[in-house]
Amino acid sequence: MVRQSEEPSKHGDTDVALAEAIQHEHELSFWQAARMYPKAVGWSAYVSIGVIMLAFDPQIVGNMFAMPQFQKDFGYELDGEYVITAAWQTGLSLGNPIGQVVGALFSAYPLELFGRKWTFFGCILLTAGLVFIQFFARSLQALLVGELIGGLVLGCFVVIGPTYASEVCPMALRGYLTSYTNLCFVTGQLLGNGVTAGTSTLENHWAYSIPFALQWFWVIIIIPGVFFIPESPWWLVRKGRMEDAKDALRRLSSSDVDVDATLAVIAETDRLELEMEAGSTYMDTIKGVNLRRTEISTGVYTTQVLSGIYLINYGTYFFEQAGLPTQSAFNMGIGFLAVGWICTVLSWFLIARFGRRRIFNVGLSVLIVMMFIIGILDSIPGRPSGVAWAESSLMLIWNGAYDLSVGPITFVILGECSATRVRSKTIAVATAVQAVFGIGMTVAIPYMINPAEANMQGKLGYFYGGLGVICLIWSYFRIPETMGRTYEELDLLFDRKVPARQFKSYQVDINAIPAES
Repeated sequence: MVRQSEEPSKHGDTDVALAEAIQHEHELSFWQAARMYPKAVGWSAYVSIGVIMLAFDPQIVGNMFAMPQFQKDFGYELDGEYVITAAWQTGLSLGNPIGQVVGALFSAYPLELFGRKWTFFGCILLTAGLVFIQFFARSLQALLVGELIGGLVLGCFVVIGPTYASEVCPMALRGYLTSYTNLCFVTGQLLGNGVTAGTSTLENHWAYSIPFALQWFWVIIIIPGVFFIPESPWWLVRKGRMEDAKDALRRLSSSDVDVDATLAVIAETDRLELEMEAGSTYMDTIKGVNLRRTEISTGVYTTQVLSGIYLINYGTYFFEQAGLPTQSAFNMGIGFLAVGWICTVLSWFLIARFGRRRIFNVGLSVLIVMMFIIGILDSIPGRPSGVAWAESSLMLIWNGAYDLSVGPITFVILGECSATRVRSKTIAVATAVQAVFGIGMTVAIPYMINPAEANMQGKLGYFYGGLGVICLIWSYFRIPETMGRTYEELDLLFDRKVPARQFKSYQVDINAIPAES
């Protein structure tokens, strides 16, 4: 680093240029940013296809528990009907969350060693091979092996997608592209519901083999374009490859973008985090100021699980056990996720107008109220015939509210609260912790809704409503407002230990940032 006394003029010019670049990013509107970074938007969406694959797999497996042919081929007869035991439902459903724990934590290493692009490519190739195990499985044991091993690779995509999105777009697009991860989750779940609803009436193994085979469709789409994906300029700067970073920025932006100024801001933010002793190992995610940032990232992601989102994987089965006919349960499952998809798109209008903190807290409050209403309805003596439809309709509304708020905004907070040098590892830690809680829910839910076990039906609303209250108390005191802040400003706010409820009003002198750092 050049001392100020040695080259004051040069250093002063650099400070002015950095301040102007930061100010320019603040002034960019959504449409201006979209025009200046159209390729960043496209490539971010392309890499996020991996998240669709991640969401598709557990959705089709969860729906197979309500599929007559799957029940017949893999289940046992109970009171004239075939059912899959709760133990096997749990075992098969564990593949994805276990994979998220191991895969997410492991993915951070190749992401740092080989970059975002080639790690993504490697995961796609592995997924293509592992689908064979699921496709040819004719026993629960073989299918369990396929789910566990396949889940290890699929778990990497949930780290790669939001990491890449948060590193290739300007501040004005950051909220939209990171929340797009949630849209990919819902898309994968919706497609899973649609496919299994279409094949559920088949009376042979193709009823469940076709959904597994369709996972190769995404591989065919991704592989031809993966060689053209620009690498993350943030990763390239950390590796000292400044010319490659400049080239990546050119490929991600239009000719109107001042690539040199953008690169200078990236390099300055990286240097600032080095001075703040923000290392790049897993231990660094829980050291100093990063501990708070990791706690926030982990907390918002875990809240998704504790608020009841894992019920979506069992949506069709839940509706069936609530009293709906099999085909109506499948149709309700499709409508369930179609509402979620539309609401995720609508959430972008909320993200543009309201802060991250408000959207998360207000949305979570609404989810809690609806869960308690579902529980109360299920407690009506005699359980009238209309209760099943009322509970199912409320779950439909609940899912819409989730995808307007907690669902998409979580991924925005993940990308904004993690320090750039440990972003992939912070997201990996948050994903792993969230998945551990997911494993708990995966074990518990089949037993709670299975007719041969607890058979709780809508009384699950009390359970998730109570957990939601705990999460709301935490989020009110811990989630900061990160909207409209550059990564460098966020570094300074966290370094100054600004309380969460003061983030929005705290004044940062943009012109003083380079000199102060």
